Amino acid sequence: MSATPATADVAPVHVVAAALIDADGRVLLAQRPEGKHLAGYWEFPGGKVEPGETPVQALQREILEEIGVRVASAESLIRIPWRYATKRILLDVYRVQAFEGVPHPCEGQPLKWVPATALDPNEMPAADHPVIHALALPQRYLITPQPGADADVFLAHLDAALERGVRLVQLRDKHSDDATLRRLAAACLNRVRAAGGQLLINSRSDLVEELDLDGVHVPAAQLAQLRERPVSTRRWFAASCHTAEELALAQSLGADFAVLGSVAMTASHPGQVALGWDAFAALCDEATLPVFALGGMTQRDLATALAAGAQGIAGISAFW
Repeated sequence: MSATPATADVAPVHVVAAALIDADGRVLLAQRPEGKHLAGYWEFPGGKVEPGETPVQALQREILEEIGVRVASAESLIRIPWRYATKRILLDVYRVQAFEGVPHPCEGQPLKWVPATALDPNEMPAADHPVIHALALPQRYLITPQPGADADVFLAHLDAALERGVRLVQLRDKHSDDATLRRLAAACLNRVRAAGGQLLINSRSDLVEELDLDGVHVPAAQLAQLRERPVSTRRWFAASCHTAEELALAQSLGADFAVLGSVAMTASHPGQVALGWDAFAALCDEATLPVFALGGMTQRDLATALAAGAQGIAGISAFW
C-alpha cells in the first residue's frame, strides 16, 4: 500500500497488539467501538506505545487495562508498517500464550474467542490480515531438493522430516514429467496431511486445485511475470524474493508470505552476494507480510531470524 501525501512524512504511531491464545488454540478478538476509526471491526486487543515505554511494557499495560489479564510472557510475532488515508501505524504484534486471569471487557467492548484457523479477514482491519497468516504459519519451512529417480528414497526423507516436526513443505520438482510429478505430489500430500501439515508446490499453480494442494510457491522470475494472484485466497500464495522491489511486487499481488535471501552464503549459489542479517532485518521492517529467512540457514539460526523480524527459517539442508 503506497504512501499518500497526507501520510508520507508523518511519523508512524507505534501500536502493540496481543494475539492472546488459549489452551484450545483460540485467539481473543475485541470489537472496535462506535465513533472510532474502523468501528465495528474485530481486532487483536492492544493500543499505543507511550513515551518511555518499551513495546512489551506497553503491551502489558494495554492488555491489563483493556481486558483485565496480566501478560506473563510474550513472543514477537510480526511487525507491520501500515498506511491509512490519514495516518501511519507500526503494528507490533506479540503471541501471548501465558497470561494470568480471565479476559473480560474492562471498557465495555465485545470480546470473542475464535479458533486461529477460523479468523475471518473480512471482519478485521486490513492491517491485521498479515497477522492471520503469521498465526497460521509455523516457524520452519522445508523446501525439498530435486527428487531423484527413486521416489521411495525421497518419500522416506520426507517422512523423517515430518517426524522431526516439519509441518510446512514445498515440493520443488523442476525436471520430472507431468505424470511423475502428479504421482509424487499426491504421495507427498498424503504424508504431509497425515502429519497435520500443509504442502505447497513450486511454480505449478495449475496443479493446486486439481490435486487439492495447499498452495503454490513461485520463484522470483515467475513472480515478475504475474499480473494477478495465481491461486484463490483459500490456498497459500508464496513467493521467493531477493530485493525490496520483489517484496513490494509480492505484496501488491496479494502474496500470503515470502522467503527472502540469500541471508548467508550457500554452496548451491556460490556467486550470489549474501544479504546478511542487518539487510534482511531492514527489508523485513518494510514488509507487510510474513517473511522466512532463506539461504545457509540451520536450526541454530531460528532465534536470530525471529529477532530480525522473520516468521522463521526456510531451507533444504536444515530440515532434509
